[in-house]
Amino acid sequence: MNLIKSTGTFSFFTIISRLLGYVRDILIAMFLGTGPLADAFFVAFRIPNTFRRLFSEGTFNAAFVPSYSSLLNNKKKSQNFANNIFNLLTAGLFFLVLIIEIFMPLFVFLIAPGFDGDYQKMELAITLTRVTFPFLLFISLSSFFSAILNSHNKFAIASAAPIILNILLIGVLFLGKILNDQLVYYLSYAVTISGILQFIFLYFFVKRYFYPEISFSFKIDNKIKNFFKKLLPSIFSSGVTQINILVGTIIASFQASAVSYLYYADRIYQINLAIAGIAIGTVILPQLSKHVKSGKKEKIKLIQNKALELSLFLSIPAAIALLVASEEIISSLFGYGSFDEPSVKNSAKALFYFAIGLPAFSLIKVFSTFFFARHNTKTPFYISLTSVLLNIFISLVFFKEIGFIIIPIATTISSWFNAILLFTFLKIKNLFYFNLVFINRFIKIFLASILMGIFFNCVIHFFNEKLLYEANFKAAYLIGAVVLGLIFYLLIAILIKAFKRSDINLNY
Repeated sequence: MNLIKSTGTFSFFTIISRLLGYVRDILIAMFLGTGPLADAFFVAFRIPNTFRRLFSEGTFNAAFVPSYSSLLNNKKKSQNFANNIFNLLTAGLFFLVLIIEIFMPLFVFLIAPGFDGDYQKMELAITLTRVTFPFLLFISLSSFFSAILNSHNKFAIASAAPIILNILLIGVLFLGKILNDQLVYYLSYAVTISGILQFIFLYFFVKRYFYPEISFSFKIDNKIKNFFKKLLPSIFSSGVTQINILVGTIIASFQASAVSYLYYADRIYQINLAIAGIAIGTVILPQLSKHVKSGKKEKIKLIQNKALELSLFLSIPAAIALLVASEEIISSLFGYGSFDEPSVKNSAKALFYFAIGLPAFSLIKVFSTFFFARHNTKTPFYISLTSVLLNIFISLVFFKEIGFIIIPIATTISSWFNAILLFTFLKIKNLFYFNLVFINRFIKIFLASILMGIFFNCVIHFFNEKLLYEANFKAAYLIGAVVLGLIFYLLIAILIKAFKRSDINLNY
C-alpha cells in the first residue's frame, strides 16, 4: 500500500463531494439565509448527518476493520462474521429509528431545547426531522458496506458514495424559487432518498466481497461480542469532533440564528478534516492492523510517522489560511441573497476559532487509529468522554456572557486537550515513537506553512476590494487567491524538502 496514493484516491472523491457540498450550501444560504426556516432545517439535517459522520467517517471502520481483516484468510469465517454484524445492525437500527420516530417531539426538544419558546420553529423542526431520520438506517448500513470495501483496500467507491446526497440536494435547490417555503420539506425528503440510493450504490460493488443473507437467527459468538464492545467506544472517540459540534448545536439553539452561523463555519473546515484526518485514518487502519498482528515494528513505526507527517502537512497550512481570511472566505462562499452581512461576520467569527483547532481535529483521527489498530477503543473513549465534558462545561459557563462564539472556542480547547492526551497515552504505553525523518519534516512543514500564510495574507489584501460583501464574482477571486496560496506552499515545501516527490512512490 502507498499511503499518499491511497489517501489521494480517497481524498479525490471526498473533495468532489465537499465541493458539491459547498455549491449546495451556497444555494441554501441564498434561499434560506440564517432565519427560522434555516435553523429548523439545519437541526433536522444535522441530526442524521451527525450520525452519518459518526458511522461513516472512520468510526465504524475502527471497530469493524481490525476484526474483519483478521478473518480474511478464511472466506467462510469472514462471511459469517460480516453477515451476523449486518443482521444485528439492521435489526438494531430499524428499532432505533422506529422508537425515535414515535418520540420525535421529545427527541427534538433534547437536541434543540432553545426552540421550545418558538412553537412554529419547534413544530417545523419535528416534522422535518421525522422526514430525514430514516436516512440514519440506510447510511449506517452503507457505512458497513464501505468498511468491507476498505478492508479490501478499495477506497474509491466508499468515498464516492456521499456525492449522491449533494447531487440530490442541489437538484432540489435549483427549484428554490418555485418551491418557496416548501423548499425545506423537499430538501428533507431528498436527504432520506439519498440514503436509500447510497445503500443501493454500495451494495452493487460490495457483493463481489460480501453477499448479505437476511436472517433473524442471530449467532452471537465472542467475535461479535467483542465487535459491539468496541463499536460504541470507537464511535464516541473517533467521532468526538462531531459530538462536540452536536453539543454546540444544542446550546446554540438558545440564540436566534446561532445554529446557522455554526453550520456554515463548520462546512468550511470540514473539507480539510476529511482529507487530513478522516482519509488518512481510514486508509492506514487495514494495513496498520495487519502489521500490528504480525509484529512488524519497523513497518508500524514508518506508517504512524508518515500518517502524522501527512496530516500536519495538510492541516497546518489550512488552519493558517482560515485564520488569515475567515471573513473573506465566508463572504465569498455564502454571502449572497438571504445571507446578509451580519451573518457573514458572525459565521466568520465562528470559523476563526474553529480554525485554531483544525490541526487538533485531524490529530485526534490519526492518533485514535493508532489505538484502534491494536483493538484498543477504551483509551480513546475515556479521553474523548473527558473532552466532551470539558467542552460542555466551558460552553455552559460562558454562553450567557459571550454568546454562541464560546461554542467554537470550547470545541477547539477541548479538541487540543483530547489530542494532547491521546499523544501522551501513546507515549506512556510505548505505542508510538518519532523517527528522525518526521522531526526534520515537521520543522520544514511549519516553516513552509508560515511563509504560505504571509504570502496568502498579501494576496488577500491585494484582492481586498474584489472580496468585499458587495463585490461581484468574489468567489472567483477567492478561488484564485487559494490556488496561488496552494501553489506557493507546494513550491516552498518541495524547495526546502518538507515534501519529496519520491514519497509518492513509497510503499508501506
